[in-house]
Amino acid sequence: MTRSASTSSTRSLVAATGHCVLLLTLLLATGCSTYARHLTKIRDAYYVNDLPAASELVETRLKKERGDADVLRLEKAMIELTSGNPAEAEQLMRQVRDRFEYLEQKTAADVALTYMADDQKRPYAGEDYEKVLIRAMLALTNLLGDGGDAEAYSLQMIDKQEQIIAAGGAQLADGEENPKAAYQRVALAPYLRGVLREATHRDYDDAQRSFATVVSWQPEFSSGAGDLSRAVYGHHSEPGNGVLYVFTLTGRGPYKEEVVEAPTSQSLLIAGEILNQLGKQTVPPNIAPVKIPQIVARDNLVQTVAVVVDQQHVGYTETITDVTSLAINQYAAVMPQIIARAVARRIVKKGFVYGAKEIADISKGTLSGTALDLAGVAWEMTESADTRCWGLLPDKIQVLRIELPQGQHELALAAATGQGQPSPSGLRQIVEIRDGRNTYVLAVFPDMQPVGQMLISD
Repeated sequence: MTRSASTSSTRSLVAATGHCVLLLTLLLATGCSTYARHLTKIRDAYYVNDLPAASELVETRLKKERGDADVLRLEKAMIELTSGNPAEAEQLMRQVRDRFEYLEQKTAADVALTYMADDQKRPYAGEDYEKVLIRAMLALTNLLGDGGDAEAYSLQMIDKQEQIIAAGGAQLADGEENPKAAYQRVALAPYLRGVLREATHRDYDDAQRSFATVVSWQPEFSSGAGDLSRAVYGHHSEPGNGVLYVFTLTGRGPYKEEVVEAPTSQSLLIAGEILNQLGKQTVPPNIAPVKIPQIVARDNLVQTVAVVVDQQHVGYTETITDVTSLAINQYAAVMPQIIARAVARRIVKKGFVYGAKEIADISKGTLSGTALDLAGVAWEMTESADTRCWGLLPDKIQVLRIELPQGQHELALAAATGQGQPSPSGLRQIVEIRDGRNTYVLAVFPDMQPVGQMLISD
């Protein structure tokens, strides 16, 4: 070997070593654990009604995981609400709502970081359904206090849905369809506004428009026709009566899990083989599968909540918002974008390795090239799907309206199956009904057993 050839080989090896070090640095910066693993323990404690343990687990994670802080605060808000602390829950949700608004303004640096690592390195700005449901939960939570901001939250819910849909079509090429145009609107928003307008005993026109929107957006909500009729005739309640609204968070809501996108992995394998055969350099072999998050629905035995007043069965709560269906349908609409981002990330990583070999003037089949390929494989293997989500949401938000004489009444709630069979255990509380006024109750039934306490408005 000549001296110049030896020097060139040494330089290539040094350059390759430098690029390997850089790849390993990027590898270490990439998240390898997923939020879903951390959420399991929190969910388990919450669903067995061990709220102090669930709260402690969240606090422990908050001290360690800055990137998950916002979504952990949403879990904490649910725990606070269920524990009987609606004011604390509202404060936490307002904080995350404002933070998500800020994070929607993505910078080029944020996007670049996700391509070099994975989506877990990106600040979590919430899924579309979560951005809407934060405002839904804010409205319900505020109703349990003075209710002064509940209508504003319901209007924010309506506005946010329109903003999200409009943003989905903002950067599309001519002829492309907006994937978010088919999003199901959340009928809870106009429903709450209708309830609050009707309670004024004068703004029945506003109530009528709101309930008409409910009927349009969710025709399967059978109580909607009665609500609309009542508003048309300007009738809140009979003299001497008030109205009790029983809201329930029913069933266990959706969550994300990591899955392998097999067709994409196979396509990348074929593309990699073509490039290896035709290109001047090899690219890391496609050993690491392409991982993406997927929304998962849970099997829920509880389907509704039986309501008993003064030992008389008065009805079952009815779904005003199907959280699981909302999440699954919205996620399916944007799944092509999620897959495209995963593919782009893999291409960027392979391109980085390919470019490193070109810069270092490494020939095919050399030890230096193999070292870079192995480092590239290790880098790709560290990818994890972003499974961050609001994991303590319910399967459904339900409601039942009951007109009752003014005075004290015993209210009993029990989870029920789809056949209407109630659980032998539930929640029981005395509620005060006031003439011409609304009283609001919120209870959580993720399973046949309730979690936390029955919350009653001031």
